[in-house]
Amino acid sequence: MTTIRLYDVRVSLEHAALAQSTFGVPSSLPSGAPRRFALDGVNLEIRHGETMGILGASGCGKSTLLRAIAGLVPLTEGMITYDDQDMKDVPPGERGIGIVFQNYALYPNMTSYENVGFFLRLRKRDAEIPERVREVSRVMGIGFRALLDKHPGQLSGGERQRVAVARCIARDPKVFLFDEPLSNLDAKLRVQTRNELKRLINRYRVTGVYVTHDQHEALALCDRIAIMHEGRIEQVGTAHVLYERPFSTLVATFFGYPPMNLFEGVVAENVWQAHTADLRVPLKRDLALGEGRRVTLGVRAEHMRLVSEGGWRGEVVLLEPMPIQRAVMAYLESPSGRFAAQVPVEAGVRLGERLGFVPEPEHVHLFDTRSGRRL
Repeated sequence: MTTIRLYDVRVSLEHAALAQSTFGVPSSLPSGAPRRFALDGVNLEIRHGETMGILGASGCGKSTLLRAIAGLVPLTEGMITYDDQDMKDVPPGERGIGIVFQNYALYPNMTSYENVGFFLRLRKRDAEIPERVREVSRVMGIGFRALLDKHPGQLSGGERQRVAVARCIARDPKVFLFDEPLSNLDAKLRVQTRNELKRLINRYRVTGVYVTHDQHEALALCDRIAIMHEGRIEQVGTAHVLYERPFSTLVATFFGYPPMNLFEGVVAENVWQAHTADLRVPLKRDLALGEGRRVTLGVRAEHMRLVSEGGWRGEVVLLEPMPIQRAVMAYLESPSGRFAAQVPVEAGVRLGERLGFVPEPEHVHLFDTRSGRRL
């Protein structure tokens, strides 16, 4: 197993765009972006045997980060190490990595058998190919052997991705790198392939990096998750930590569904007072926030309590059933904007109703309004 560390890594926008075009991937970097770097001072440790999820919006630098780890894009500044060895002069083919791309990257003129065995053929180890393909086919499970004689053009998207994963495994890598591998699949295939990937990750327990914009994938497949924004890592932690103690309003509104409700207010006499509602929330004494300080209060939808008077009041504009929880997710429009609240089915909430909600005080999150950072 391998520990990967990134030290103050920067990659220019030009290098990132060149790497993407080289691999036939349309650049998702925003045109005319004010920042100079696709990766801007990234520090990260990926531990032995863990799968690190890289999660963020399009253009935040996720795929560039993976390519930098793989050695497919040159660093402008900083250092990447595998087990404390600087990878600067180590070519991608010598790093012991296996990569699964979003667009499968299979050789169209080769059968699945030939694609899976290509790494050994390239290393002139042809004699090992039959046994390695047999072993990988067994690991990949039911139905995989039937794909071996087919070319990529004869396979569905899900089948092509299975072959791409098998080719990755056949390299016997020290590091798995996944670049949004399920994004081209429909919902049913995505779930099936995600389950298969989880089984393989648990079986091999090699160090992994999984890039995705899908929170469900990150939750299902990753041990820890790094949230990226504009080339920087905003927060790293387990799903529980990211959900329960977001470091900033950016993480609070990006991670979790629906996004955390945020309301602006001020502090007076150790009480938070909303700007646009008749609502006051007592604060913990140990916070010692200054009088008049602008503070943003955050609260998850499941911690909003329905009240008959006061609180945040708004009109119900959308209802999403939540059968497993015997609840509905209500979205309301109010003078301070849209917010969400999880309501028991028994409450009988209807579209167009005007309702009021207050946060459960023990579950509120406080952020500095100016910086967005957690208090």
